[in-house]
Amino acid sequence: MSRETTTETRPAQDAASGLGNKGLSKGTVGVLGAVVIGISSIAPAYTLTAALGPTVAEVGTQLPAIFIAGFLPMLLVALGYRELNSAMPDSGTSFTWATRAFGPWIGWMGGWGLVAATIIVLSNLAAVAVDFFYILLAQLTGNDAIAELTTNLWVNIPTTLVFIAAACWISYRGMQTTKAFQYWLVAFQLIVLAWFAIAAFGHVKNGTAFDPTPISLDWFNPLAVESFGAFAAGISLSIFIFWGWDVTLTMNEETKNPAKVPGRAATITVLVIMGIYMVISLAVIAYAGIGETGLGAGNPENQESIFAVLAGPVMGPFAILMSLAILSSSAASLQSTLVSPARTLLAMGYYKALPETFGKISPRFMSPSVATVTAGAAAAGFYVITRLLSENALWDTITALGLMICFYYGVTALACVWYFRREAFDSARNFFFRFLAPLLGGVILLVMFVSTARDSMDPNYGSGSNIGGLGMVFILGVGVLLLGVAIMFWMRVRSPGFFKGETLKRLR
Repeated sequence: MSRETTTETRPAQDAASGLGNKGLSKGTVGVLGAVVIGISSIAPAYTLTAALGPTVAEVGTQLPAIFIAGFLPMLLVALGYRELNSAMPDSGTSFTWATRAFGPWIGWMGGWGLVAATIIVLSNLAAVAVDFFYILLAQLTGNDAIAELTTNLWVNIPTTLVFIAAACWISYRGMQTTKAFQYWLVAFQLIVLAWFAIAAFGHVKNGTAFDPTPISLDWFNPLAVESFGAFAAGISLSIFIFWGWDVTLTMNEETKNPAKVPGRAATITVLVIMGIYMVISLAVIAYAGIGETGLGAGNPENQESIFAVLAGPVMGPFAILMSLAILSSSAASLQSTLVSPARTLLAMGYYKALPETFGKISPRFMSPSVATVTAGAAAAGFYVITRLLSENALWDTITALGLMICFYYGVTALACVWYFRREAFDSARNFFFRFLAPLLGGVILLVMFVSTARDSMDPNYGSGSNIGGLGMVFILGVGVLLLGVAIMFWMRVRSPGFFKGETLKRLR
């Protein structure tokens, strides 16, 4: 007989809240630990090196304004998440809260959006970690040929699977191991990013920058963006780079104060990330300008990894630290991002929205066992299949992540509005935090969902691949959501209890 906790031996549901105690380790994460894991999941070093170039190409010097515009809906949604968590601290987060507010069908799809998005991005994070692993080896040995090993599928794929397996192993060992691993890697990448910014501003001051560009207040004006299309494209990119802070909520059952710590950590995480992005974006533009030649941030040849191009000129012989920071950023995020799908799958198994085996807990580490392994295996399988089929398919699916992110964030924000609708006007605080903030954030993200879906129908969106004239990004994004619908109907036939409100009731 399995030693793992099953639904037969699990603790009963709490009579007051109706939510279940799933057996996770309690009181192991404080505000600092949650913020560190939140920053790790967002992976600022990895995200910035990939996103700065394409965003500059869209909006030029208005990059800070676009970051602010993308930050606002994230902050508004985070405030709604905080309110939901204070009322219903549960590891299922979007799944549980949307079910409580709107019922099992919308709740199930909210959970699916989170799980699908995080599993897809796990494969991307592993791929980036492997790329920079071989780049770092090439820099350390002085042998440029080593960096090319990542293009060899029979080297790349096994190495990627090793990275995913290592991340899965750390996550399986619970939050104590996760915290210890994350403190070091997050601290290192933040130190290197600060080093880069200080060095870049130093070059500007000394007149040794590539294209010294004085910082202007106009950079912070979103109305100065040349067109609405460029503004929308920039917002879409900026929303992606803020994504991941909600991991602080999915470990709410493991925090020291489940009703307060996760929401507080989510808000702090979003604010800290905003500060990091603002400083680095100003440093890059001030040093390199937005030109399309040489080291210019607008140069198409620099867009794949802006730090790979600028680290040498800015940091000199210490540029290797940036490669190590991006490797540690993607590796740390690979591990911390596993927290979200594992705990969402755990909750879905616990409430019988998925097979009950997903609700198993490791008795030794008090972590989701089957759910963690399943999330890691799904990410590995997704990477292998898409990489063998076409590298374009892999990157188009990553581009389609915007659809899923906007969908489940938007649904959860509106769940806050609906769940608290009866007390929304009882006080000024309730009006802002439980009604206005999540309403604005949710509407903005759902509008972005519709806008992105429409734009991605264009064959030129993403890699340019299409089927019958319909863009591959749209096909993959909508296809993943429809796959969730199919699994949901299969579960309705197989295990109807959840869909009848027997295991997790809709309230209000």
